[in-house]
Amino acid sequence: MSHFKSIISHTPVFDNVLRSARMVAATDVTVLIKGETGTGKEVLANAIQKDSQRADKAFIILNCAALPESLIESELFGHKKGAFTGAISNKTGIFQAADGGTLFLDEVNSLPLTVQAKLLRFLENGECLAVGDTIPYKVDVRIISASNADLQKQIAEGLFREDLYFRINVIPLEIPALKDRVDDIEHLIKHFQEHFSKEHSRTPPKFSKQAFKILKNYDWPGNIRELRNLCERTSILLSGQTIEAENFPHDFFTSQTAENSDNSGFALPEVGLSLDKLEADLIHQALQRTNGNRAKSARLLGLSRDTLLYRIQKHGLANQ
Repeated sequence: MSHFKSIISHTPVFDNVLRSARMVAATDVTVLIKGETGTGKEVLANAIQKDSQRADKAFIILNCAALPESLIESELFGHKKGAFTGAISNKTGIFQAADGGTLFLDEVNSLPLTVQAKLLRFLENGECLAVGDTIPYKVDVRIISASNADLQKQIAEGLFREDLYFRINVIPLEIPALKDRVDDIEHLIKHFQEHFSKEHSRTPPKFSKQAFKILKNYDWPGNIRELRNLCERTSILLSGQTIEAENFPHDFFTSQTAENSDNSGFALPEVGLSLDKLEADLIHQALQRTNGNRAKSARLLGLSRDTLLYRIQKHGLANQ
């Protein structure tokens, strides 16, 4: 069974990402997964590996931001005895441990420039060089990278190598933020509730209609990870109860209050207006501003993507 089936999606924009990921999994091509923190980049990388021909081989995950700069080169490529103070014996690197399998480099944007150069060398000819050694070794490792940063901006600032970017960005997969997947929220809640009810032996709570409305209007800066934490918290503290608006943290209302205050300056003209014409014009402007990106346009208009698609059809703007 495909491991992609365990990834929840009822949103067309994310369905397209999963469709591409399934095709990618059957190859050894290098992949770059982009997305905000908490969107599930590691989950997608894991599904790609599990559906690949390397599924029975090593799958090593390295958070590039979690190691100090002084250690990451040695961790990745290994070192020779005496290469630096404290190197009392030879050390095998992660690349050697992942030989034949897959290496997932999370937050690849955090790699120091010196390590970026050695990663580029591996991607170009399969060679690695341990710290303190002069003879390179070869390994067969598939690279899947992930970043929540704007790598193009980092390239412009001299923090990321452009040649490395082109090497890791052979197949880009961009996971949409949860606020662009609002139709998935109820399905994700059901999934998490089933999980936590078993893990904690609790009766899952229910969400009222008003509660779901609040969840769908919330910005979700922590994305799916934040939703998962909410489900675990409510499963423990509100087991078997109905969750209402007052059960949510204050943060769930501040962004919506700000949105409402931003919109309060609009005044209805004395002569009135055509609501349909105004809606069509706003949708047209949003599509122009985002170069036709419907997910971004929906975000600008405060709509779910599916609602926007319906209104695009309604106003005959499908070719915009």
